[in-house]
Amino acid sequence: MNQTSSAIASNLFRVRQSIDETAKLAGRNPREIHLVAVSKNHSHEAVAAAFAAGQKEFGESTTQEAVPKISHLANKSISWHFIGHLQTNKVKFIPANFSWLHSLDNLNLARKLSRHAREKSANINILIEVNVNRDPAKHGVAPDMLMDFMEKMLKENLPALSLRGLMTVGPHAAPEKEIRRCFAALRELRDACGQRLALPGFTELSMGMSDDYVPAIKEGATMLRIGTALFGKRDYSRK
Repeated sequence: MNQTSSAIASNLFRVRQSIDETAKLAGRNPREIHLVAVSKNHSHEAVAAAFAAGQKEFGESTTQEAVPKISHLANKSISWHFIGHLQTNKVKFIPANFSWLHSLDNLNLARKLSRHAREKSANINILIEVNVNRDPAKHGVAPDMLMDFMEKMLKENLPALSLRGLMTVGPHAAPEKEIRRCFAALRELRDACGQRLALPGFTELSMGMSDDYVPAIKEGATMLRIGTALFGKRDYSRK
């Protein structure tokens, strides 16, 4: 169930304080780190409560839930991030609704997204999802295929798509050492790709969720996808 507005505001304050403290201990500027509040399976009232408490970036993982929610909150200056696995038949809903896509992992999807974005005069900031640990249960490009994937995508010259960085999902319930190894690997991949392909704007690392955002900050995360720590457990009755 969704928490009260005061509980959400309190959670948001506590998480932001934790982010700031962790960043400073790691020798980082907290302003470099964006908190993306994952509002999937939570109501538009919960989003409005977080917005009222100062949160401006929100993440959703299905278009069928997100689009009505975005429409309901259209009068608010919210930056929407699509963070879930995107099916090709849902691509048309991304432009004009989302400014960020965290989960690009195939060229066909990129081509369709570029076409729909051009038709709507929209620009999408793109993060490529990388399956760092090669988990068969997860989506994403394999680490050793990433450079080739990016080179092919750049050769396509897809307008309306801006390559901004990488995303990954850390290992579930793993020791911090293993989590940090995963996140460090993503950082190294970002740096290598950005340098080799001469992409000065390729700076973002979307990694770290409610259970592992602290090690993510230590390893250079610039975007944290946090839901449960802000909104409480998801309401799975919402579709």
